[in-house]
Amino acid sequence: MVRKRTLERDLEFFGFGIHSGKPVDLRLIPSDTGEIVFRRSDLKNKEFRLSLENIKTKNCTMLVTNQGKIQTLEHLLAVLWVYGIDSLTIELNQEEIPSMDGSALHFARAVKRAGFRELPEEKNLQKITQSLTIRDEGASISVDPDAEFRITYQIEYEHPCIKKQDLSVVINPKNFEKEIASARTFGFLEDVPTLQKQGLALGGSYNNTVILDETRVINGPLRYPDEFVRHKILDLIGDLSLLGNPVTGHFVSKKAGHDLHLRVVRFILENPEYLSPDR
Repeated sequence: MVRKRTLERDLEFFGFGIHSGKPVDLRLIPSDTGEIVFRRSDLKNKEFRLSLENIKTKNCTMLVTNQGKIQTLEHLLAVLWVYGIDSLTIELNQEEIPSMDGSALHFARAVKRAGFRELPEEKNLQKITQSLTIRDEGASISVDPDAEFRITYQIEYEHPCIKKQDLSVVINPKNFEKEIASARTFGFLEDVPTLQKQGLALGGSYNNTVILDETRVINGPLRYPDEFVRHKILDLIGDLSLLGNPVTGHFVSKKAGHDLHLRVVRFILENPEYLSPDR
């Protein structure tokens, strides 16, 4: 029997929202509720439950209700899912999870150091039972049964520092920390004015984004030669966490993004014949 778990102690972080540009205090508070709840202390402690019906995307994954929003969830959610944290209150005093260095490494190391406490409630494990593919304008995600949780990701850009990259990784705590968690957000210098007119990337900087001009990485060195595809895997893990319970299966993504990630999550949850309990 695998039980749900929370953290052994509180964790505190400070950083800036990569899109809002605003300073953010973030606390991860252990709980016994068996679910992940977000709390905006700046909105009179308004709570936001992690429900797929309230998830939207705009260059990141967001939790949006008529009471407000919390954006850029994906890196933190990836860490919590990989380390099996099902029960937590996530408190912040702004609308965005701090970007830290643009990766999930700070969150992963802190969560691992804090340690875990098991709860009485049993965790529901699940497995993919049928293959499926969802396509959208040259992008696709295929899902197949597998004995492990594996992600294969392929990206292709015309930029000389990226070109075509692909990587396949079995996702577990050891591989996540070694291969994925430290891969940073990346962006192109020429896109910054357009993004900022849309209210995005207002907090992007050399400290939290790998920035590319037309020919090179401006703020190198890279942490991996293929850091770009590794970061896409990080984003996908965070979005797949919205499946709710741990899953085994092979997710193969080609040129996808948050929108397609979440279309796959919604399809699987709306078609339960693709999932079964994994005992």
